[in-house]
Amino acid sequence: MTEKIALTPKTHTTPPAKFSHGVRKGNILQVAGQVGFLPAVEGQPPTPAGPTLREQTLQTLANVKAILEEGGATWDDVMMIRVYLTDVDHFSEMNALYNAYFEEHLTEAPPARTTVYVGLPPGLLIEIDALAVLDA
Repeated sequence: MTEKIALTPKTHTTPPAKFSHGVRKGNILQVAGQVGFLPAVEGQPPTPAGPTLREQTLQTLANVKAILEEGGATWDDVMMIRVYLTDVDHFSEMNALYNAYFEEHLTEAPPARTTVYVGLPPGLLIEIDALAVLDA
């Protein structure tokens, strides 16, 4: 049986509940929903990258990428991305940011994606999770 390994990059704080930022088992890596918090600073609470969708989206993608890398994956290993927005009016702007980001960070076919609208803690505008499958 393959060991299940919890992943928490140095850039991330300890989760506020009993979950892992990412989990790898065999060649499967699941990244938990990430938000646009800046890299962790010892003794300080998590801080959003800024008030705008752009700032939070780019930081959220950086946070997902950090967990992928911690688990030995890249964006090209990602099969599925789920995007959670708090405002339907942000969809077009998020798509533009998403497309520009992945134009730069993918060398293979883009992953599948779902976008839904949710409630997040005050000040947070976006959350993203990802499922990656690595070569055996």
